[in-house]
Amino acid sequence: MTWQPFYTGSGVTPEKQVEIAPAPPWREFPRPSLHERFVPPPGLVEAVNAALVLRRPLLVTGPAGSGKSTVIEQVAAELGLGAVLRWHITSRSSLVDALYRYDALGRIHAQRLQGAGGDDIAPFLRMGPLGTALLPSERPRALLIDEIDKSDLDLPSDLLDVLERGEFEIPELARYGTDVVAVREWGGDARHEVRRGRVQCTEFPFIVMTSNGERDFPAAFLRRCIRFTMPLPTTESLLRVVEAHLGAKTARSDTAGELIGTFVDRLTAGESLAVDQLLNAVHLLAGGSAPDEARRRAVVDLLLRELSHA
Repeated sequence: MTWQPFYTGSGVTPEKQVEIAPAPPWREFPRPSLHERFVPPPGLVEAVNAALVLRRPLLVTGPAGSGKSTVIEQVAAELGLGAVLRWHITSRSSLVDALYRYDALGRIHAQRLQGAGGDDIAPFLRMGPLGTALLPSERPRALLIDEIDKSDLDLPSDLLDVLERGEFEIPELARYGTDVVAVREWGGDARHEVRRGRVQCTEFPFIVMTSNGERDFPAAFLRRCIRFTMPLPTTESLLRVVEAHLGAKTARSDTAGELIGTFVDRLTAGESLAVDQLLNAVHLLAGGSAPDEARRRAVVDLLLRELSHA
């Protein structure tokens, strides 16, 4: 991009409408998949293949912006596993919500309006992302469990039985009068027939769980995973990342080289920075017309702020 201060702070509307620059590739919506631009670090390909063959979840640990969640997009695209199912973890996330969602209050309200003849449970059930991944299928589904270290202490242990057996029960359907109910899948309107409340996978899903390394996990959980830690980026690996996103010309520019060198030095010194911060800085400053030195330093300080501080 060529640097241009679209906003000047004058509060005056110009006679000619200002054309705002197009968004960088990683900030376009709907979000494009970045699988073609992802450069796997050494050892990750082997870890992915081990997880695929052994039908074990892959636990990827690393700092924010290191590409942990992009791994599964590349694997799903390369192997034709379909759209990636996503379960973003918070402190309130529960295993039941990831398996299925049941709107009990909505069903009660419908029964009151329609009477006994309107007792159809299907409209009030929906598979969660994990439940959808465990539905019978000819090919494994791809499931991202993002930031699992943000969960409460019990969630990793709660996952153990499901990850080991590849099945679960929906109690509301097990007690329901009809044996077969068509339940909506996560992320769309497709339906899958569930018999007597039991869901059991035929192909164990390819699961990637990401962690920022902020907590320890139980040994029983870890032994069921293939584990990989994203290495600290090097000048060479960052150059490949910048080139994949912004092109060879930008990546080989003096400005990009200086920013990459500064970024690596700060990481080596123990600072917490994300690769997308570097991409932001290169995208803004490595164009044909850069700002003056004072403004350039201000932009670098703004975009490459250490993440462990507010």
